[in-house]
Amino acid sequence: MSELPPDLPRLRTLETWLRLQLTAVRARIQFLEQQERNRPAPVRPPRPDWLLETERLGGRSGRPVRVHVGGCGQARGRAISREQAVDALGQGVEACYGCRPDTELGILG
Repeated sequence: MSELPPDLPRLRTLETWLRLQLTAVRARIQFLEQQERNRPAPVRPPRPDWLLETERLGGRSGRPVRVHVGGCGQARGRAISREQAVDALGQGVEACYGCRPDTELGILG
């Protein structure tokens, strides 16, 4: 059994209603797409040059563990300055083996 009306007049009415609904849906899609195109791109903060990773202690930051170059995919930490990165490496904080901040900073280990 079909859920559609059995006779031609009602099918034509349904067809007209569906066409109107499709027109309304397409108009709404076009409106929303236009809004998206006009929306300014989100402004992201600049990527830091250096990051200091610390050990996690119950949600708190602990001692420094590793220094990373800002774009390192393994970096989890807070932004630090170049001077802080040099100082941390000089104090024995490990350099990330992936991004090699010591090499980037010109520190030979």
